[in-house]
Amino acid sequence: MNRSPLRSKAGLALIGLLCGSLHAFSGSMAAPSVEAPVALAPLVTKGLEKPLFLTHAGDGSGRLYVLEQPGRIRIVEQGALSPIPFLDLVDRVLMDDAERGLLGLAFHPDYRRNGRFFVNYTRRPDGATVVAEYRRGGSPDAAAREERVVLVVMQPESNHNGGMVAFGPDGYLYIGMGDGGAWGDPGNRAQNPHELLGKILRIDVDHGDPYASPADNPFAKGGGRSEIYAMGMRNPWRFSFDRESGGLWVADVGQKKWEEVNLVTQGGNYGWRLMEGGHCYNPAVACPTEGLVLPVMEYGHEAGRCSIIGGYVYRGRALPALRDAYVSGDFCSGEVFVFRPSAEGGGVAGPAVLLKTGFRISSFGQDEAGELYVLDHGGGIHRLIPPR
Repeated sequence: MNRSPLRSKAGLALIGLLCGSLHAFSGSMAAPSVEAPVALAPLVTKGLEKPLFLTHAGDGSGRLYVLEQPGRIRIVEQGALSPIPFLDLVDRVLMDDAERGLLGLAFHPDYRRNGRFFVNYTRRPDGATVVAEYRRGGSPDAAAREERVVLVVMQPESNHNGGMVAFGPDGYLYIGMGDGGAWGDPGNRAQNPHELLGKILRIDVDHGDPYASPADNPFAKGGGRSEIYAMGMRNPWRFSFDRESGGLWVADVGQKKWEEVNLVTQGGNYGWRLMEGGHCYNPAVACPTEGLVLPVMEYGHEAGRCSIIGGYVYRGRALPALRDAYVSGDFCSGEVFVFRPSAEGGGVAGPAVLLKTGFRISSFGQDEAGELYVLDHGGGIHRLIPPR
């Protein structure tokens, strides 16, 4: 079983969700600081319980939807938090003080017309991962309670549930699955193509019953589970698609030394448990690397850092200095990072520090215009804005 920092730092419940360990590593490269071209503006500072994710429905309404870990989806409209949940799943969601809860939300690309959306949560009473479909109710302020279960994945441990769901530019639903938990992936599930754990999945929710696997998925014709899109993940807590290039940026939470970000492509193997970041893990030296894809960004656990929180490539208009940059953060240090891949490539780079927030950053969010938000697990949402 992982040794979560929750057990040694009271009140930092989500650390277990993300990393399961907090060990300093003095040999890693420190992230350089940059003069912050951004500031933070509070959007919601009261009334939220353990916010974990923020997104929009793509319907032109301007509304933002916020996940609360205990099992509620809340609406923020014109800066105001609605007191009535859009959907309350507290009775179906198994939440603990660390890793489990309502973890992911994705609106169908045609939500305006069909009212369909998908959630990822850990189920009462067994903690299994459930991906389920819900629909908008008779009012845009509330969803219907009827659930259509799409996928169930049993979890051998309570940690490393992944949880992210998002529609790609191809219209398919992508699902982030952690390695099943414990320390060091003892079942070697992330490297097993016959296991869904430790993978990025890709399914077609518009065909099949309850879904179909796209014909071009790597194992669609055999040799592994047909739902798998990419493998070798430890805990892909947050990922996103670049809304211009379509690139899939996956932030994979590390074990005890290295946090990493991968540009994921179909059929790629991103190394875990053979590698942690760009470094051998199991075995610790001379690990087999043939066929593995190195991360594009990594950083070590110095300066109180412990868990990468994936964000977005900035495509909004309010912050032109961030154009084309990937924005992410760290849960423990509260830092917001900025990263621009080198055109020349040639190795794994580190991020620069954009902001030091003092938050326990649980997620980033993006609105329909491409502007970015930072979520504080303690209950706040802040927007990135031009410096004052």
